[in-house]
Formats: sequence, structure tokens, C-alpha cells
Amino acid sequence: MDAELVQRSKKIRERLVQLGDSLDYAGKRVEIKAIEDQMALATFWDDNESAQKTVVELKALKTIVGPMRELSTSVEDLAALMEMAEEDQSIAEEVAAEVYRLEAILDDLELKALLNGPNDSAGAILSINARDGGTDANDWADMLLRMYSAWAVGQDYKIELLDRQENEEAGINHASIAIRGPMAYGYLKGEEGMHRLVRISPFNSEGKRQTSFAAVSVAPEIDDSIDIDIEEKDVREDRYRAGGAGGQHVNKTDSAIRLTHVPTNIVVQCQNERSQHQNRATAWKMLRAKMARIEEERREAEEERKYATQARTGFGSQIRNYFLHPDQRVKDARTGHYVGNFNSVMDGSELQGFFDSFLRLKAGKQLPQS
Repeated sequence: MDAELVQRSKKIRERLVQLGDSLDYAGKRVEIKAIEDQMALATFWDDNESAQKTVVELKALKTIVGPMRELSTSVEDLAALMEMAEEDQSIAEEVAAEVYRLEAILDDLELKALLNGPNDSAGAILSINARDGGTDANDWADMLLRMYSAWAVGQDYKIELLDRQENEEAGINHASIAIRGPMAYGYLKGEEGMHRLVRISPFNSEGKRQTSFAAVSVAPEIDDSIDIDIEEKDVREDRYRAGGAGGQHVNKTDSAIRLTHVPTNIVVQCQNERSQHQNRATAWKMLRAKMARIEEERREAEEERKYATQARTGFGSQIRNYFLHPDQRVKDARTGHYVGNFNSVMDGSELQGFFDSFLRLKAGKQLPQS
């Protein structure tokens, strides 16, 4: 048996043990059993909202426990396969392929282990605002909205449109969506910042190159059990008429809600629900999410000061460049992660690589400096 394969197989077993500890694999298995026992009760669905949250929690746990269980079994099988290869060298190629496969699974699970923030397992409220670039920026904001939605669909996540303001010429001025699924916020929070597009403008008759900007903001979707201190006296509420599709669908009442948290100047708005009451409830939910994000950024800043690191991704910082001219490529300004196919990023299929590279960057920057 090849000595390198033997060494790598030992390393796989060591990594598996370390990963099980960091992910609390045993504890998560106990949690799954408790939830499944709870779901077996006849009264489980009496409170539908609470039941749905429990189902999401179970799904999140299983995204870790399921692969870990399969990996543990595969590692045991690898040991048996290696013993067979000692007697039959023709199996060595099969051993090498299995080692590569298990290393790739471990890499993926170790990335998931980095999603250990207090809100990383939550859903995400993602907002996109057109910035500099005129109509091109409005179109660019709409393209980003479709990009994140495509990624979410590919992950089998649920998407809910919370607010959308169309631009009169093309694209959107602003949109907010909720993306719900295991670790949605943990993956998406690194997307906060300015996204820059360079292309030949489809809105310019002279065919000139245009640079457009759109700002992405991400906050965790938290439930009412998490205490977020917001004084109602600090929040200004404005009501306005929601935009409609025209004709009989035009909203004739001031049902849309805009909330402004005066001390922080945080603004959220919702016009997509059917009633003013529902819009207000959703807007408050969005405001609580934004405030939770501010608290999380404060904790992150303390960690960065503690370890003398600089890992800022605040709103307004340019984090990624997308090019359609003179060539097609997408490059992250923080991690250097590069994809040479613009469309494969925009259709969501190669977006995950940017999330993963940012997680690795954050993990590295949070280590104490030597």
C-alpha cells in the first residue's frame, strides 16, 4: 500500500474526530431525537408557526448529522478497503479515489463548522439598493436579486418577497427578500457591501462602457424569543401608498409602512403584504433583524480588536467586481476568489465558492496573531 495513502487515511480519521467535537455531533444527535419525539405528538401542529420553526431547526441539524454519520461509516469502510488492498494491489486505485472523496466531504463539513456565530443558523433578510450608475444601476440591482434567488432555489431554500420598488425605466430601486433554510444567514452575511458591475450599457445608444453599483445588506431573521431592545418612542412610522401594477390593482390606501429607528437612522419598509397591519408586522421584523446585525457587528469588532485583525465588510465597502467588458469575470476584492464565467455566477451555480472563500478568510483572520 502506498505510504502517502496510508498517511492521508490516518489524517482523515483524525480530522473526523476533531470535526465531531467542534460540531458537537453527539449533542446534535440527541437534539434530533428529542425533536422527532416532539413531532410525533398529536398536538405538535396545533401551533403551526412554532411547528414550522421546529421543522426548520430539525432540517438544519440533519444537514450536519446526516453527512457526519455517512462519513463515519465511509471512514470505517475505508479501513477495511485498505486491509484488502494490502493483499490485492489492484484495489489501490479504488482506495485512492475513496480517499479523495472523503477529503472533499471533510472540507465541506469543516466549512460548515465555521458557521458557528450566534445567528448563523437563522434565515436571512437580504436587501438590495441601486446606487451610482443611473438606469444601469437599477438593472444591476435587479440582476443581483435574481442571482441570490437562483442560489437559494439551488439550495432548496424558501424565498419570500418582503418589499420591491420598481424603477420607472428598468430594474428596481430597492428590494428585500427573506431567504430561509439551514445556515442561510451564515452563508449570506459576507455578501454585505457594494457590488460593482462593468459592462457595455444596454441603455446607452452609443454603446459606451458603464460602471454600476448596487449595495447589499444582510441581517438575520430572528424570532420573537430573542430579545432585541428597541424603544417604540425611538421609531418613527411613515405610511404611504404601495405601488401597484396599474388598473384595478392600484392600491388606494396608505398600506405601505416605513420605519425609521431615529438613534441609528436605520430605515426599513414593507409594502408587499395585503394589509397595513401585515406590512407593519413585517417591517418591525425587518427592523429587529437590522438591530440584531448591528449587535453582531459590535461583537465582531471587539473580536477584531482583540486579535488585531481587519475583516470589515460593512455597508458601503466594495467587496466584489463583476465584469462583462472587456472580458467576462467575477473577482472578490477581499479574498481574491475568481470565476472566469460571469453567467455561472449570476445563475447561482458558482456563487457558493465566494461564500466558502470568505468563510475561510474570516476563520483565518480570527486567529490570534503570532
